[in-house]
Amino acid sequence: MSKTLLSAPLATLEQGDDFIRRHLGPCANELPALLAAIGVDSLDTLIQQTVPAGIRLPAPLALGEPTPEHVALARLKAIAGKNVLKKSLIGMGYYDTITPKVIQRNVLENPGWYTAYTPYQAEISQGRLEALLNFQQMVIDLTGLELANASLLDEATAAAEAMAMARRISKVKSQSFFVDEGVFPQTLDVVRTRAGYFGFELIVGPAAEAAHHEVFGALLQYPGESGTVADLSAPVAGLKAKGAVVAVASDLLALVLLKSPGEMGADIALGSTQRFGVSLGFGGPHAAFFATREAHVRSMPGRIIGVSKDARGKTALRMTLQTREQHIRREKANSNICTSQVLLANMAGMYAVYHGPEGLRTIAARVHRLAATLAEGLQQAGFALASNTFFDTLQVETGTRSAAIYAAAQAAGYNLRHIDGHALGISIDEKTSIDDIAALLQAFGATADIAALDATVAARGGNLPEALLRTDAILAHPVFNTHHTEHEMLRYLKRLQNRDLALDHSMISLGSCTMKLNATSEMIPVTWPEFADIHPFAPADQTTGYLEMIDGLAAQLREITGFDAICMQPNSGAQGEYAGLVAIRRYHAARGDHHRTVCLIPKSAHGTNPATAQMCGMDVVVVNCDENGNVDFADLQAKAAQHADKLAALMITYPSTHGVFEEAIREICATVHQYGGQVYMDGANLNAQVGLTSPAIIGADVSHMNLHKTFCIPHGGGGPGMGPIGLKAHLAPFMADHVVAATGTDSRPNAGQGAVSAAQFGSASILPISWMYITMMGGRGLTRATEVAILNANYVASQLKDHYPVVYTGSQGRVAHECILDIRPIKAATGISEVDIAKRLMDYGFHAPTMSFPVAGTIMVEPTESEDKGELDRFIAAMIGIRNEIRAIEEGRIPADNNPLKNAPHTQADFIGDWTRPYSRTEAVFPLPWVGDNKFWPSVNRIDDVYGDRNLFCACVPMDEIA
Repeated sequence: MSKTLLSAPLATLEQGDDFIRRHLGPCANELPALLAAIGVDSLDTLIQQTVPAGIRLPAPLALGEPTPEHVALARLKAIAGKNVLKKSLIGMGYYDTITPKVIQRNVLENPGWYTAYTPYQAEISQGRLEALLNFQQMVIDLTGLELANASLLDEATAAAEAMAMARRISKVKSQSFFVDEGVFPQTLDVVRTRAGYFGFELIVGPAAEAAHHEVFGALLQYPGESGTVADLSAPVAGLKAKGAVVAVASDLLALVLLKSPGEMGADIALGSTQRFGVSLGFGGPHAAFFATREAHVRSMPGRIIGVSKDARGKTALRMTLQTREQHIRREKANSNICTSQVLLANMAGMYAVYHGPEGLRTIAARVHRLAATLAEGLQQAGFALASNTFFDTLQVETGTRSAAIYAAAQAAGYNLRHIDGHALGISIDEKTSIDDIAALLQAFGATADIAALDATVAARGGNLPEALLRTDAILAHPVFNTHHTEHEMLRYLKRLQNRDLALDHSMISLGSCTMKLNATSEMIPVTWPEFADIHPFAPADQTTGYLEMIDGLAAQLREITGFDAICMQPNSGAQGEYAGLVAIRRYHAARGDHHRTVCLIPKSAHGTNPATAQMCGMDVVVVNCDENGNVDFADLQAKAAQHADKLAALMITYPSTHGVFEEAIREICATVHQYGGQVYMDGANLNAQVGLTSPAIIGADVSHMNLHKTFCIPHGGGGPGMGPIGLKAHLAPFMADHVVAATGTDSRPNAGQGAVSAAQFGSASILPISWMYITMMGGRGLTRATEVAILNANYVASQLKDHYPVVYTGSQGRVAHECILDIRPIKAATGISEVDIAKRLMDYGFHAPTMSFPVAGTIMVEPTESEDKGELDRFIAAMIGIRNEIRAIEEGRIPADNNPLKNAPHTQADFIGDWTRPYSRTEAVFPLPWVGDNKFWPSVNRIDDVYGDRNLFCACVPMDEIA
């Protein structure tokens, strides 16, 4: 044995940098080959050729040394231990729940589910798509409406989307919108923020009086915020008679027992699916549901999963009506679209699959029975309730005894809701037991025979009005009536997982949607009870661990971005864009510049940018790009000058969406500032900046950070995400606060500002992922990650440029962290399109790069720093193999209409069926020698998008059709 290690310094043996080595794909002995291939002698030389010297950071990131995984986990566990776990019966749209362990282990904690991308490539996403179709069917059944989307971010933002949708479809000229005084306060807060920038007037009052007003739409709550269950049929009918569009925010578990919003005439139903097996998580992530009438499908926000056919006529699923989405309709889009919580929607849908209709009825009936038993005991003890008809929530008149009762409940281990100093709220949930009811009665000073109370309640059948009890069937589809043993459920989840390509199989090389390693050590804390089981409105003295972790992450992000303040509320990248523009609009308003509404946006921008600007009431002015893909500086100067009096902001992505570090970026920012505008930097490409430059140094005033891209929160098949924003000091007073729970100390500069999301820190339970990543990498590791991401992208570009021209490069021929490959000459010569290449890549075992964005007829590749040379070389070999197949078409050796690309992807049915094609079966499914070692079989052939849009069907497929 060599004595080298035995004589090494102890610091070497500690392996403090070990996580950096695990996160970065290329090992040390691979770097020389990668560097040599692109013609540089070092990473430093490459960065000098790529990142303009004028924007480089003056000093390394001050984030401390890298921390070993086990040490970081122990440190975070100690912080989490400062949280106090009590049974939170606060309610307000958040309820404790039991996550079936088979779902926790095999969905939430399974990289086969959480590392997948949004299912744009439907042929290799059939598992997730079926799970989302189950979710939609569940929502359709429980809401009594005809169509549901595949989730939104949270109940409050879903309510705001309902208001915007009502305006799109209502013919009433009034700009007023009615909000039931029974909605949750955080919902009203978010709706009020959104309404202000649409120019809507909010009218808040009792639901019974809604039809007294001339409004284009209304939002009602069922059950109400106080717990009251009332028939909304009359106010709904009155509103609709006057042309208003009616949305009802509801509780999905209550709807298991209650008459549906659809049956009461509602046009839209929305709410949270959190209590269907998704932990409280201090506010998120949780999937909202959103349903409507089929007639309104083209006006509905979010993504919709639909049923179509593949090339063999087999039933296949896809995202339907994609022309509604932001990347096509831009400022005319229905929403800024990155508004899904797919992983959480899948969990909620699987909760319904696992329990089935009878299981859900039993859970709902038990929750109501316990609430009614508690109510009976309180009433017998002399307490009055706000309502005698309720599902799970009681509002108890406690008068001068409120503080004493609240303290007694806390001492017994329960958090109740303060109402107004004279009343307390109690919401019963799935985890509540009969012993809890006894303890709560004792906290109220009531002594009672629990069995006798229960018998009294059972005899009268609870406290729900008979006329409002549900009579129609729910969840009748076989999928909800089959998988009720753990074996069945486990096998069903595995069967769906096997149909999806995720990062656990191969690289996902999507440009502008960074798909890097989501390390296990980063994921582990998410399901710790200290993080998972905290109510977002729990008392602050019980959440000190959460606040310490969030403050620590905010400090890390301030150092990385150079900003003075961080707002952690936005729970997606698109929400971060919105929150940033809202801060800009508030800033201008505070200076009396209400007229500043023009937003400059380059042609190359993400479609979310113009859609977000429209949501903020801004007027989009498009700035041209030059032949090198950079912002046309002369055009920018001209348009900034032209709109000087009205200029509010510039939205710009850096490095550019074209994958280049634009050298005029500082001059661009200075021009906007010169004319009184603010610079919003889209954070989609922040992963190419970290440790090398920063938004603040470049000149941005505010930027969102996609924690699900740059900072390793997994994409989850299309959500969750987090999009906190960084702001310079002058904008900090205008970032989102929260009406229920403060976002900081009493001296916070943003006190009283309206919220943009339902919870004060958005999806707080996934923030430990980014905290762990940054802590384990340290400043040095983060910088190296950025350098390697740029190296990997330049390596891919250098190896493919002779086969597919690289569309844009910087002044020294370098790309940033991604590159755009031109398919247009190929299409002109052969008819082979970027779509054909995308489908053919599936046969090689890869997910396609981004197609036709930001340049039509191209593909954009982002390999990330987590892919090693071997995986990069396999991807490169696949792309070259496809190019050789295209050359065979160019040379006439294979027909242009019957070849491996036009027929891709190939399935097992192709492999074993009759074969008459002018290429072999082996060429079809094993196009390179190594493909067979890790073969991914698409479960369907190419899907017919046109058929799916023309024959709209967005619910579970009938079993006879599946057969």
